[in-house]
Amino acid sequence: MTNQKTLASLAVLVQSGQLDPVALTEDTLTRIENHADKSIFIGLTRDRAEREAKAASERISAGRSLGLLDGLPVAWKDLFDLAGSVTTAGSVVLKDNPPAAADAAVVAALGGAGMVSVGRTNMSEFAFSGLGVNPHYGTPRNPRSADVQRIPGGSSSGSAAAVAAGLVPLAIGTDTGGSVRIPAAMTGIVGYKATRGRYAMKGVFPLAQSLDSLGPLCHTVQDAVWADAAMHSLTAPVIRRAELADLSLVIPETIVFDEAEAEVVSVFEAAIKRLETAGVRVRRQAFPSFAEIFDLTARHGALITAEAYALHRERLAGPEAARIDPRVVVRTRLGEKTTVSDYIALLDVRDRLIHQTVDSLKPGELIAHPTVPHVAPVVDPLLANDDLFIKVNAKTLRNTSIGNFLDFCGVSIPCGTGAAGMPVGFLVSAPHHQDDRLLSAALALEAPIRGGA
Repeated sequence: MTNQKTLASLAVLVQSGQLDPVALTEDTLTRIENHADKSIFIGLTRDRAEREAKAASERISAGRSLGLLDGLPVAWKDLFDLAGSVTTAGSVVLKDNPPAAADAAVVAALGGAGMVSVGRTNMSEFAFSGLGVNPHYGTPRNPRSADVQRIPGGSSSGSAAAVAAGLVPLAIGTDTGGSVRIPAAMTGIVGYKATRGRYAMKGVFPLAQSLDSLGPLCHTVQDAVWADAAMHSLTAPVIRRAELADLSLVIPETIVFDEAEAEVVSVFEAAIKRLETAGVRVRRQAFPSFAEIFDLTARHGALITAEAYALHRERLAGPEAARIDPRVVVRTRLGEKTTVSDYIALLDVRDRLIHQTVDSLKPGELIAHPTVPHVAPVVDPLLANDDLFIKVNAKTLRNTSIGNFLDFCGVSIPCGTGAAGMPVGFLVSAPHHQDDRLLSAALALEAPIRGGA
């Protein structure tokens, strides 16, 4: 089995009978077990995978395929309940919890499409970092790094690494401040963050419920479209590819290019030129709302820390705090400073800024900018210096967190390589609940964005 198989290419083989789901599943599990990086997966669900693969094989052989995804493997960030196994959220303090009694709603949805769940992927503890570092289960290596160990991005670190390393064609992550789009950008794959609420959240361990969203990590926008349909229980995708000549992009001149690496800007601008040559309309404008988000956070605290602190308050007050990554503890405790009046102010201004931003767009426009202002940094300096860790984490999350605050949906697509030959992501975003339009556009935009990437 060659690496980097897309869902679409595997579906052709499985549906035509050239590849049996049982053989595909066994090959997938064997490659995961034999892979040099043991920190990508927290655990495999071998018995379940073998059972689901056998059922898929029997269906397809009998001419009763469930559709395009039947018999194909999927991995899950360790926030999703998988019946019979423990959801640890990347933390040792939860590993002795009882196994999940039922699948999370989206796990059940992909199971209903016939997908084979092969295991749980590693992540930043409690999903609270954009870097992907985990002191308990190890930090997955960025599969694209040819020199030294670099971060995979977080918090869906293992999910991105599993796809980028060719171990699975699809992994599902969560995104509260960029946790799907950041690791996708840093590992050179596609990451789609859906509008909050597009998929059922039942059975997903939360971080900040006013910001939490889900999404697939995969190799192509087409694969993301297939996964998206199944995740909200459609029997087939309904997304149509847009025409490039009908598409318009606006590039923000506020915040998103601040202190960006020159190579990242250069690669992004080269992709913009390819898009313009292909007939896409592009303009640039300031977005005062972007700057106001950070001013608001400086005054009142961040929504994410306020809600994370409320979730983990008792845990942080007890002996379990000593078993949590100290960087996660420090960041979560920042939420203790957010008063009720601060929190209400954040929600009130958030609603205004969402409307203000949407009103500043011309009809049909999508927003485009670099997913992350730098390529994946080297791991060791971040582990050696907490101040550097905090600074780099904030910068890593900056561009994508704007989209979470404003309730955007977004797709990160590889657009080339920057320093040290590391991938650069091109983020295309749309206002909330415009996911179908975003995915339609992304199908058309992907080829010129990638160029040769």
